[in-house]
Amino acid sequence: MQKQMKWPLILFAIGVFMAALDNGIITSSLTTLNASFGVSPTWGAWTITLYTLGLAVSVPIAGKLSDRYGRKKLFLIEVALFGIGSLLVALSTSFTFFLIARVIQALGGGGIFIIASSYVLSKFPAERQGTALGLLGGMNGVAAILGPNVGAFILDLTGNWHWLFLINVPIAILLFIAGIRYIQEEQELNRAAVDWSGIAVLTLGVLSLMYSFSNLDGVNMLQSLGSPMFYGFFLAGVIILVLFYFMEKRLEGSEREPVVSTQLLGIASFRWTLLIAFFSGAILASVIFIPGFVEQYLGVSNTASGYWFTPLALASGIGAGGGGYLVDRKGPIWTLSVAGLLSAIGFLLFPLWVEHIWQFVIASTLVGIGFGMMLGAPVNVLVTEQAGENNKGIAVATSSLFRQMAMAIAPTIFAGFLARSFINLGSNIQTGFADKGIQVPPEMLEQYASGGASGSDVSSLTEGLSQIPDAGIRDVLLQAVHQTTGQGYNGLFWSAVVFSVLTLVASLITGRLRQKEKSQHVESISTN
Repeated sequence: MQKQMKWPLILFAIGVFMAALDNGIITSSLTTLNASFGVSPTWGAWTITLYTLGLAVSVPIAGKLSDRYGRKKLFLIEVALFGIGSLLVALSTSFTFFLIARVIQALGGGGIFIIASSYVLSKFPAERQGTALGLLGGMNGVAAILGPNVGAFILDLTGNWHWLFLINVPIAILLFIAGIRYIQEEQELNRAAVDWSGIAVLTLGVLSLMYSFSNLDGVNMLQSLGSPMFYGFFLAGVIILVLFYFMEKRLEGSEREPVVSTQLLGIASFRWTLLIAFFSGAILASVIFIPGFVEQYLGVSNTASGYWFTPLALASGIGAGGGGYLVDRKGPIWTLSVAGLLSAIGFLLFPLWVEHIWQFVIASTLVGIGFGMMLGAPVNVLVTEQAGENNKGIAVATSSLFRQMAMAIAPTIFAGFLARSFINLGSNIQTGFADKGIQVPPEMLEQYASGGASGSDVSSLTEGLSQIPDAGIRDVLLQAVHQTTGQGYNGLFWSAVVFSVLTLVASLITGRLRQKEKSQHVESISTN
């Protein structure tokens, strides 16, 4: 690989890893942060909510502005924002200031992957784009998976949450300096006027839509769908985005270029590619729950569960690199089809087969390779095929936005499976006692009849039950908790199987549509 391509790719990979790692690193420190600022868990959740909203807003803006002003300039701006935001977060003395700093950090981190991907698609030769995008996707996926474990390690090492963010500052400074030196700017930039009103309307629509998803309750899904906090913001977001579409349609052919080309949205294969991006986001969200499965169902200690997550992280990195290589050799449709199939098989093994840690390693490796192949290369190559040079950034940003929407919705649904499963804890306990012929006081059954625990405190519940002196009663209760936990995770993994199959089906449909569109294009050329 030529030097002028190698160094930018290395810098982009580091930037993508840094930004993606921060997105997951904070989940392990929420309790510490809440205690430090003296806020409730409800208020503490805004740490993640505002960061997610900031990411969603920055993605389309960074994508479009990079098409207009150049990827190098926007990458440097994004890195600077992320570094400044990280420093401000670390120096925060109040929770309000902390939240504001998190938004600044998100506005910087959200566009790094988009800019890096669109740079590769603009500057790299077609036969090397898949491999380069696979590297970026691998960095993104591995960092997202390792984030919670890295966060826990830094907290244990330093005993101070400030270092979770201070560590970003020197990396951002080095990236900024090296980026000035080694990243080349495109020679031909889009000089059309920026549609700032369109950007503002799109931002409002995305904010409303993403905030509505944060009000969903996985345990009481139907009830939360009827909440004004959900449907009010959801309908507002849909209406604003419909308005945005017609605003952009009026700009086609004018001096101001639309933020998103409505002609691009009119291409069937492009729309199906956005669906694939959405499904891949849901699959990535399901992977985040796998450490909990290792700890709560397989009984691995909290400290050791992170180590058993390593094969999955390594497999996802290998899958991303291999997926990029296959895109260059076999094409994006073939790669996505194989990825969906491998993910489906891997997730299917969890409810049907996995009972021991060695079985988990095999299943999680298949999942890691499968969803790793989806990251970066195939979707980005597909989504930019018909975008044109001036719309590559916004095309990648649009697919990334759909992936983020799935990652906002899916965790709520998956957590709901775990929480709702504990409604059956009481009946599982009764069945266990009946099978063993053990008579227990009615008050003990009543204690668990309503599901006296939730999916979030399985470890503490198991630890408490382990102290019961009567071995017969203790074993029944522990087995009931184990069975109930398994039922919750089974629902989660079956959902992941569905999303994997949907990815496979959508990929095949997209492939058929691409062939049809190409043949129509050839016919139109020959006719003219």
